[in-house]
Amino acid sequence: MPRFALVTGASKGLGAVLATFLAGRGDDLLLTARDEAALTERAESLAEFGVDVRAVAGDVADPDHRAVLGEIAAERGALDLLVNNASALGPSPLPPLSAYPLDEFERVLRTNVVAPLALAQAVLPVLREAGGLVVNVTSDAAVEGYPGWGGYGASKAALDQLTRALAAEETAVGVVSVDPGDMRTDMHRRAFPGEDISDRPLPDITLPFWAWLLGRDPLDVTGRRFEAQAERWEA
Repeated sequence: MPRFALVTGASKGLGAVLATFLAGRGDDLLLTARDEAALTERAESLAEFGVDVRAVAGDVADPDHRAVLGEIAAERGALDLLVNNASALGPSPLPPLSAYPLDEFERVLRTNVVAPLALAQAVLPVLREAGGLVVNVTSDAAVEGYPGWGGYGASKAALDQLTRALAAEETAVGVVSVDPGDMRTDMHRRAFPGEDISDRPLPDITLPFWAWLLGRDPLDVTGRRFEAQAERWEA
């Protein structure tokens, strides 16, 4: 049976690049994102690879949507890969913490911390069945104190710690966090409104890393935090 992967935030940017990579290697896919039109277009473009692609639009912060994704994964019986890529940037332009709207901060935490854990909880039984891998997409803002990035960075720092703890608890599933690095994406355009970010690389620059990571035994890499644009990686 082909490998089966669930990718969130899969309609564009890094999620779309990763979904295409997975389809190209023959994986069946369950894709989700909030933009239904863009998600449907992405799923249809992957049909040429001859894999089974199911696209379910929705917000990962919505418990009902996560329940649907969990049910689909359970019906398959085994899940080889969960990529928690969907993220909320927060207000744009990025405000200082002294003026950060707390309702927006709560939304960022729901999307970037609560949702990845909740989705992992929903699919852990089928991940264990497959000896699968959870990938939580993080950021250098989790380890550096950039002005304006406090809300987003705090959420990703929490996600990194969640990743380490879950990896220590799970004996049959690998759990890693991945910082993809600075890239030319819609999120980065929103983070720097009015600025030229054409010098940033496209998300395709991370493809060598994904080929490397997904060629490893999940338990050989579990608990690690990787930088996708680093010169080399070690298991």
